Amino acid sequence: MNVYKFGGASVKDADGVRNLFKIVNTHKENLIIVVSAMGKMTDAFEVLCNAYFNRTGGTGEALQRIKDFHAQIIFDLFGEQRADVCGAVERLYAELQRILDGEPSLSYDYEYDQIICFGELLSTTIVAAYLERQGRKAKFVDVRKCLITDENYRNACVDLDLSKKLCQKVFTFQDTFMYITQGFIAGTTTNQTTTLGREGSDYTAALLANLLDAEDVTIWKDVPGIMNADPKLYPDTQVIGKLSYKEAIELSNCGAKVIHPKTIKPLQNKGIPLFVRSFLYPESHGSVIRELDEKLKLPPIFIDKGNQLLLTLSPRDFSFIAEEKLSRILATLAKYRLRLNLIQTSAISFSFCIDLHEAIFDRFISELQKDYEVLYNKNVRLLTIRHYTEDAIREMTAGKKIYVEQRSRLTARFVIAGSE
Repeated sequence: MNVYKFGGASVKDADGVRNLFKIVNTHKENLIIVVSAMGKMTDAFEVLCNAYFNRTGGTGEALQRIKDFHAQIIFDLFGEQRADVCGAVERLYAELQRILDGEPSLSYDYEYDQIICFGELLSTTIVAAYLERQGRKAKFVDVRKCLITDENYRNACVDLDLSKKLCQKVFTFQDTFMYITQGFIAGTTTNQTTTLGREGSDYTAALLANLLDAEDVTIWKDVPGIMNADPKLYPDTQVIGKLSYKEAIELSNCGAKVIHPKTIKPLQNKGIPLFVRSFLYPESHGSVIRELDEKLKLPPIFIDKGNQLLLTLSPRDFSFIAEEKLSRILATLAKYRLRLNLIQTSAISFSFCIDLHEAIFDRFISELQKDYEVLYNKNVRLLTIRHYTEDAIREMTAGKKIYVEQRSRLTARFVIAGSE
């Protein structure tokens, strides 16, 4: 059994869905297809969620943009023969509207997960209907019923034992050899929707592979494999044909977009290889991540992570930044579901870099300001050079304003001013 994961870029329009069909139609073995929200719809649902939770108005306009986007894809795929899929989609919209018509709770994270999930539910509903129309029926599975988590909304932890039992009951392959399900989302034992962290569809694919003992996982991307830099940002990039699990974890933890940071562990635990291939050129072999005995000689790998927030905290009483203060700072970060991307300490200051989340920015900063003087820079970039050389550092930092610099044996990291 194999697991294929298709991200938002691969199903951003009708041609993308048609291409997905061509890829899975050539597959003859048992297959689970994991699909993300279409295009940039997760961003669109975040706009809708923020308008709803903050009661700023505009939910109607935000929802209409979502409906128009999916309606165009449905029309392009099904034409006048779209009544069945439109009916299924309208039922999802009705469920979403019931949420929007109510009063939000006091928990942003909870409301986020209840709303954001409709991106994946809509995409899998449309893709499943198209596959069936083309004669390749894939059995639809609502992953929230079999991938069970705690109630840590927006970054839920999976109950592996319970999820394994439920997944093995659902994905039996007795009456079909192809399933389609959602990435990123999951559910609780009380039927509340949770999510696994932004861009978590890769993690979903890895979890299903682990729980069901898949032979391998393939992530279909718009690049020909694992690159040593984002080809949209840097010229003369090259494909890295193979990586070890350890190296992949280091890269993803530094912000490499090719895989979600949590993806590798479930695969490494069972020795399941992960392939990264291009949905634009499906005949190419791409890259593979697996256990490797040999030590690879790798070129400098550049990871450019934008939309960062750099903060420096200093105690108002000039006391040392010791373990007790660090633990309280880390607890505040955990409270807001914020992940540290870089840290640097001195005697009386603590600097760190995190993803910038405007929706919670004011509340987060206000809480820190109760105990600390807070300096911050918005929209900075975190540049990482893995397997760096001095030439690579000079080339990538020349003429740039550097706020923080760190180097270890293999990795150099720089917080730099963002481009306007």
